[in-house]
Amino acid sequence: MRLDAAFGLVTDLRLCLVAGFWPTILAIWHVPSLLFQPLEISRIFMSSVWDLYGNGVDQAGKGVKKGLVTPHAYGVVLDLGAGHGHTVNYLDHSRVTKYVAVEPNVHMHAALRRTASAAGYSEDAGTLLILPCGAENISTILSYLPAPHPPVDTLISVLTICSIPSPQSTISALVTEVLKPGGQLLFYEHVLSERKDIMWWQRFWTPLWSILFDGCRLDRPSHRWIEDVGGWVQGEGGIWGKEGETEEHLFWHRVGRFVKA
Repeated sequence: MRLDAAFGLVTDLRLCLVAGFWPTILAIWHVPSLLFQPLEISRIFMSSVWDLYGNGVDQAGKGVKKGLVTPHAYGVVLDLGAGHGHTVNYLDHSRVTKYVAVEPNVHMHAALRRTASAAGYSEDAGTLLILPCGAENISTILSYLPAPHPPVDTLISVLTICSIPSPQSTISALVTEVLKPGGQLLFYEHVLSERKDIMWWQRFWTPLWSILFDGCRLDRPSHRWIEDVGGWVQGEGGIWGKEGETEEHLFWHRVGRFVKA
């Protein structure tokens, strides 16, 4: 791997540190007990970074999401790691009855709610549900959704599996317990490269990157874990790459759609 590509994320690290440092320091200044809450500090930092860069990340994947989400998402949609709710802008309102946003970082909920409201989804109308838990909290997710179970028609993961705890068991449980038979899983994720030289650099950077960005890892073959769950309708959907993206990239993306048998 070329050194300029291997060290390309140094600029990202610097910009994100600048964006998140002072808001995080001010939060600790006002609430010193945060020093004993490293997870909360991480989420404050990540929320500040996302305030500045979330829209840019969304725009970078706009073409992918238009082709993946808009024509396929329907019924009750569960969005994992919803962030500021950018995914809602790609939903076809005539085909989606409810948008359920799973977002454990409560500092992002206000922006998420505004985005969803602007797209025509609201809690008052019963078309929006924001859950302050992680994707791994299966029982909590199910407790908010009415029977019969499984309750979800479309499960969406956009740049989320990189950071969820116990990803393989979580993906399996979501598909088994949350997604209806005939329902679909749509994903757009940065994943572990298939090139060994790039894998090495992804694993090199992951410890630092995951500390700064709320557990985000560069070294997860998330697309393979989804495929390996099994029980998918054969010949329906599959996995593909991001158009125009070079292999020489620490953030190598895979896109996919699977339908549960």
